[in-house]
Amino acid sequence: MAGTLFGLGLSQQFGVNGKPLVGCKLYLYAANTSTPVDAFREITLTNKHPWPIDADGSGRLPAFWLADGSYRARLTTSAGVVIFDEANVAAIGASSGGGGFVDSTPVESIATTGDFKWRPTSGTLAGWVRANARTIGSATSGASERANADTQALFEYLWANFSDTICPVAGGRGLSASADWTANKTIGVPDLRGRSPFGTADMGNLDSGRLSGVTFSTGSATTAASVGGAAAVTLTTGQLPAHAHGVTDPGHAHSVTHDAARGGAGNIATAGPQALSSGASIVVNSATTGITIQNAGSGEAHNNMPPLMLGTWFIRL
Repeated sequence: MAGTLFGLGLSQQFGVNGKPLVGCKLYLYAANTSTPVDAFREITLTNKHPWPIDADGSGRLPAFWLADGSYRARLTTSAGVVIFDEANVAAIGASSGGGGFVDSTPVESIATTGDFKWRPTSGTLAGWVRANARTIGSATSGASERANADTQALFEYLWANFSDTICPVAGGRGLSASADWTANKTIGVPDLRGRSPFGTADMGNLDSGRLSGVTFSTGSATTAASVGGAAAVTLTTGQLPAHAHGVTDPGHAHSVTHDAARGGAGNIATAGPQALSSGASIVVNSATTGITIQNAGSGEAHNNMPPLMLGTWFIRL
């Protein structure tokens, strides 16, 4: 009991430019999942095709057969660019009664490889990996987040869309995503730990200027996947609000006396200058202003975070 997916086996695939998709790749999964399934070279389901199925030099996919049922079919270019991703397609053939139901749900209404979603939970999620800067790769790659054949589509998507600064490939990037996958290399997933998403300052339009003044540790305000901002900030003197310390001088007076032993006596204000003898010494008593300025503050960084709720960012396989 076997069938095939209508319109794919023995058919030539073309890109949006009308040129054949040389070396394009067909990924087959259980319907609505990221669980790989085997396709076979003959209707007896004996000899398996490699996974994914590669098109030839003219963009033609070979004939293939599947056990009766429904499948997810995903076609990419040789570089991993998605051409289509149908979530639920019935395998049709003689044993299926000559026809089958094809789910008409638009592919854009379901999550596709590389999509992100956030949940206020921890742990893992089937069909997804966490955006935690760990690695993905083949079953023998030793990847730290997920080492499994079902990560190939995401591996090739990350390879094609992000630089080594964001998604580093172990040992450096080779000739292509598929070559690095075959070599059992790992690739890092984007790091969204403790981060919130923002739109780029332009997003296909003119720079809005809304991110001016933001410090970026990688990239810039108009480059996707750039990293910037800070959880805490230490203010400089120039960033302090204008303020006054409220200093008031209470005023004071000095008393003046002279040495009675050398002539004259008493306060000069009452004795008068005639009470001074020649060469008398005058003593001026000092007095404080009474002004005290209290310094305050510690110079520590202040928290720059708004009210928040924590969860986990996931990426679709």
